[in-house]
Amino acid sequence: MIDPEVNDALARSFLAGLPPELTDKLLAEGERADYPAGTTVYRSGARPQAALVVRGLIRVFLSSPEGRQVTIRYARPGDVLGIAVLVGGPASTSVQAVEPSSVLRISERTLTTTARSDPRVGWALAEELSRRLYGVLEQTAVNAFGSVRQRVAGHLLDLASGEQRPNGRLAAHVSQQELADAVGSVREVVARTLRDLRAAGIVATEMDSIVILDPARLYAAVT
Repeated sequence: MIDPEVNDALARSFLAGLPPELTDKLLAEGERADYPAGTTVYRSGARPQAALVVRGLIRVFLSSPEGRQVTIRYARPGDVLGIAVLVGGPASTSVQAVEPSSVLRISERTLTTTARSDPRVGWALAEELSRRLYGVLEQTAVNAFGSVRQRVAGHLLDLASGEQRPNGRLAAHVSQQELADAVGSVREVVARTLRDLRAAGIVATEMDSIVILDPARLYAAVT
């Protein structure tokens, strides 16, 4: 049965450039999975998996032994997760659905076996790995040199995602002063940024937390 959402995501992904017989096989073998907001999709060190993001917003992050988290990447429909672990083996990254999300699990065996025998597929995977590397470099640049709005949006997503529970609301328990300290700014500038985000309907502020109403639009403020 044709799934329009899967086909749309596939057309937006690097997989669309693979030989048609391979993409047809990946679709036939693939399994769609839906995840509520806050669900852990993949845990650090688990068996390598690859997946096409069909719907939602997904976060890839690292955790320290003390439980602190840092986001490596956010994935949207058309992005493919797990190519690096297919090539290099299990990694210390975890994956979480920030909003209700859906993925198509891809047969790692079919993809890697074909890549070893077909230079076109191997080159496509190499190009995707290069894009992911550049994406990490861009995220590092935003963290270090981005505007206050970009840094506030990124830090709110990180904090809220780290505290979120399945089906729970997305909220960062942080004061304006703590947020200013975290992003290297002052409270007055952060307050103006939050006021703009609140006026746009992206966040709501409460006495002890900042509630993220629209994760996708907040993520757009990071990029």
